[in-house]
Amino acid sequence: MRTMKKVAIQGYAGSFHHIAAQQYEGAKVDILPCDTFRAVARAVESGEVDYGVMAIENSIAGSILPNYNILQRCNVHIVGEIYLQIRQNLMVNRGVKLEDIREVESHQMALLQCADFLDAHPWRLVESADTALSAAQLQQSGSRTTAAVAGELAAELFDLDIIAADIHTNRNNYTRFLILERCDRGVFDIETVRTEGNKASLYFKIPDTSGSLYDALGAMEGLGINMTKLQSSPIADEPFHYMFHVDMEFSSVETLRRVTKRMRDKGVEVHIYGVYNKNTDFEL
Repeated sequence: MRTMKKVAIQGYAGSFHHIAAQQYEGAKVDILPCDTFRAVARAVESGEVDYGVMAIENSIAGSILPNYNILQRCNVHIVGEIYLQIRQNLMVNRGVKLEDIREVESHQMALLQCADFLDAHPWRLVESADTALSAAQLQQSGSRTTAAVAGELAAELFDLDIIAADIHTNRNNYTRFLILERCDRGVFDIETVRTEGNKASLYFKIPDTSGSLYDALGAMEGLGINMTKLQSSPIADEPFHYMFHVDMEFSSVETLRRVTKRMRDKGVEVHIYGVYNKNTDFEL
């Protein structure tokens, strides 16, 4: 009999992190809600959960840079990824009609994502800490004049009616989530890793010399590497110096080993967040 996995998520039951966990593991997961992304990483580090789910970028808002810092400082590594379409819905307590609504509550970003729909109605908009929390509080209050904006799972968990589905303005709004496990060795070692995969996430620091970034990226030349992301971020204790976060796809882990060796031979400091299989379900 399959044991239910325990998963740390940022946010509340019914949130998009919860939906991402279900998409990765299946509908039956034991959720540990966490207030912050750092708390998710700590739960993974301590062994309290089997893995954690952490958003890393959105197709509209871009990268969540503080979460790269968490990956660097915490004893975790990436073992998978999920791309989730963000679909927002207007939900109410059972029997409430559209004309009964006087105010709508949700996370600030969710309200912005649904601006076109919401602006067409004379409703008061109330910002909250989380979409799923708004749905839970709506159910608890029993309000007949308030609605919430959240994902479909929140309506299911809190027995709410979806009175208007897919009210988000942009139909191509996706969030990429990382699946994190504890790194028992403390540091991910590409030389000894046995994990098979076709994608890796890493960061590197370059020498403060002319052409060093060009040389670092040139290490991928001729190896069939597909670099799908290049993101700079500041180095906290080195003002106006930057590190670079990279996602790359390849045919084998041995190819990744060759790339990292080439980079290090050029004086580049390379750290790998994890090797995993790219998500193949993502299609626009």
